Amino acid sequence: MRLSRAELRGRVKADLALRFTRSGLTSFAGLELVRRYFRQLGLFEKIRRHVGATAPATDYGIVGMIMVVLTLMIVGGRRVWHVAYVANDPVMRRVTGLRRLPVARTIGRWLAGFRTRHLQGLQRLNAELVAMAIDRLGLKRLTIDVDGSVVSTGMSVAWAQRGFNPHRRKVPSYYPITAYEAQSGQMLRVHNRPGNVHDGKASLSFLRALFAQLAEAFGGTRLLEFRMDAAFFRRDVLALLEGRGAQYAIKVPFQTWTGLREIVRANRRWTPVDATVSCCERQVEFAPWQRQMRVVIYRKRVQHETRKNFQLDLFDPADGHYEYSAVVTNKPLSGRYLWHFMCGRGGHEKAYGELKSGFAFASVPSLQYAANSAWQQLSVLAFNLMRGFQVAAGLVVERSWTAGRRPLFAFRSIDTLRYELLHRAGIVLHPDGRPTLEVGTTAAVRKQFLAIDNRLPRAA
Repeated sequence: MRLSRAELRGRVKADLALRFTRSGLTSFAGLELVRRYFRQLGLFEKIRRHVGATAPATDYGIVGMIMVVLTLMIVGGRRVWHVAYVANDPVMRRVTGLRRLPVARTIGRWLAGFRTRHLQGLQRLNAELVAMAIDRLGLKRLTIDVDGSVVSTGMSVAWAQRGFNPHRRKVPSYYPITAYEAQSGQMLRVHNRPGNVHDGKASLSFLRALFAQLAEAFGGTRLLEFRMDAAFFRRDVLALLEGRGAQYAIKVPFQTWTGLREIVRANRRWTPVDATVSCCERQVEFAPWQRQMRVVIYRKRVQHETRKNFQLDLFDPADGHYEYSAVVTNKPLSGRYLWHFMCGRGGHEKAYGELKSGFAFASVPSLQYAANSAWQQLSVLAFNLMRGFQVAAGLVVERSWTAGRRPLFAFRSIDTLRYELLHRAGIVLHPDGRPTLEVGTTAAVRKQFLAIDNRLPRAA
């Protein structure tokens, strides 16, 4: 039936009066479903076991304080003082298990009490939750991307140094390193570092700790394969990976001592990979290391001249220009599949983007190094928990297997999740003495809430 225009349109002639008196109103009705997921995980008990005896003490309790920071990140808070905007929300109080939320100054003082030794409990907590997520998926092979990322800081932040900060070269920064499991979409581990470290040279202790974490979680029952950029092309890194029986594919820099430029100039036969990429394979002798390794060299046709045009003088300019890259590997993959395998590293970059834009990973809440490191640990923990929630709640779509080892599920971004579920207005009522969450009559909201509520018990 076609409705008339008079039935569709309406006039607004006056401003609504503002009132701030009614209790029970919430802006985060969807958090109630997240709270049920946390209860199924036994999150409170895990926090007590791993962090209770290691984190700085607080009147609000270790569990309550960690839950406040986690929940604040999940709903979109990027600064400690943003807690003032959710302090009286009834669903926030239910999720955190507190009758009253702490003020920003209390949270800041608690974070400032962290020392480096206190971070181990948060690392163990994240390791257990990630292991549970991987076990549920039944993964027998873990594809691990290791890389660092820049977090710009203020001039007075402890341990922040000028270093690799391409967009703000004179601004001190941190350079945290993370390990990302590509198929489950989970962050395995994070470690904060000053901004002036070399990504590869400073990674050895991180990789040893990562191997220890994986051995404790899985007992050597998983095949490990690593993907890294050219900063990790180092003799000590390769020796560590080979000594632990891991497979790897690492970018090789076109430095003079590698001899790759000469190989590119001398090569005449290239094997097609796709419409714009071709490759050749060599056993390359790296003289300074006195060892020979398998290297696959790729060239990609581009429309512009770049500094990577090593063969420009050998071709007619009408043929276009090429960019070159190389990968050293001990994996038994052809050049074509190895190219797609390395392209899968882009998933780690997307995860970094989600962490920084969606979970306040790039925020610097304190002048203390350990406090900022704890904030990063909690940001990664919130990221992993929300991905686990999406799987348990049936909010993801299964994907087919690809050579790039992309995640097995198409995850929604946290911004989409907030819009569709978390930032849903509601009111907490107590009819007949029973707490009840009223979320309105919108059909799409009702369908989604009921579907998640029915699925969560089966996912436990």
